[in-house]
Amino acid sequence: MASPRRARADLTAVRFLMRHLVVGLAAAAMFGGLLVAADVGGLRRLAAAEADGWLYLTLLFFGLAVTFGSAAMGVSVMNLGRERDER
Repeated sequence: MASPRRARADLTAVRFLMRHLVVGLAAAAMFGGLLVAADVGGLRRLAAAEADGWLYLTLLFFGLAVTFGSAAMGVSVMNLGRERDER
């Protein structure tokens, strides 16, 4: 059984990662929304013209969410050591 101190540290780490994941997901949603709104590469017209346009957009946003979310989490973890070095 884990000690209460260890459980609290694990929960703090999960909250830290989830907070940065949410930031990455928000960035992905904003970037994807801008891509569709600007009709980059005819993306909006393609989604509107095809019967499965919602599927294309779902796959686009899923890929962006995975990419931006993992990048935000990775950057936050890599910057942990920098905070200790600056003290």
